[in-house]
Amino acid sequence: MSAIDTLFEQLKKSSRKAFMPFITAGDPDLDFTAEVIRRLDAAGSSMCEVGIPYSDPIADGPVIQASYTRSLDQKIKLAGILDTIGQVSPKVATPLVTMVSYSIVYRHGLEQYVADAKAAGAAGAIVPDLPVEEAGPLADICRKEDFSLIQLITPTTPKDRAKQIAAQTSGFIYYVSVTGITGARTELPPEIIDNVAWLREQTPLPICIGFGISRPEHIKMLSPVADGLIVGSAIVRLIAKTAEMSREEVLAEIDQYVAELLAAM
Repeated sequence: MSAIDTLFEQLKKSSRKAFMPFITAGDPDLDFTAEVIRRLDAAGSSMCEVGIPYSDPIADGPVIQASYTRSLDQKIKLAGILDTIGQVSPKVATPLVTMVSYSIVYRHGLEQYVADAKAAGAAGAIVPDLPVEEAGPLADICRKEDFSLIQLITPTTPKDRAKQIAAQTSGFIYYVSVTGITGARTELPPEIIDNVAWLREQTPLPICIGFGISRPEHIKMLSPVADGLIVGSAIVRLIAKTAEMSREEVLAEIDQYVAELLAAM
């Protein structure tokens, strides 16, 4: 079992849902990334997704794209990110998961990426641009290493294809709540509930919902049907305030925002 499997088993026993923030590694620098992970852990997050900056992201909206650009402008490299994960992972209870483009994994080498990420303390990887037709080799390596390979299912994914994706996924299913790109939204489509209910009949994996979740009312709406809720752009937007505010002020805002969301779960 991976650390993610263990996490969801524990959450299920205590009838709790996972709160899963996303941050971009290296925005504004890796020291601050490590500090944010520690604060999110202390605030009560269940898991933290660490985005590996990529110059051509597939589904990320303007907030996360801008954070990737800021990180890449600092010449942040994969080795430095894994080193940071390696430094912070032993100090937090929160499993860490990389959000990474398959092109980065492929260039690094499938087995090498899994080995290096696991050695750093990462529990799995979300690979949003990995087609199910090409997922077999990486899925096999991840299963052998108890390293979760998390893949995305969207509202427009055909049902047969959704079943194929679920079969190649481990850890949890990342269900995309809306069509389009990441980014905080004022409202979420009501059909999410029916779509997740259907998906739950197809797989024993936990189902976590992401994209667009930013408000306590979103948490209240989705908590009854989800095993976990992913919040990304809203937190990344707060981190961007380090350009105009002190880091301690930004961390305090993150603490307050996470507390408001957790109170709604």
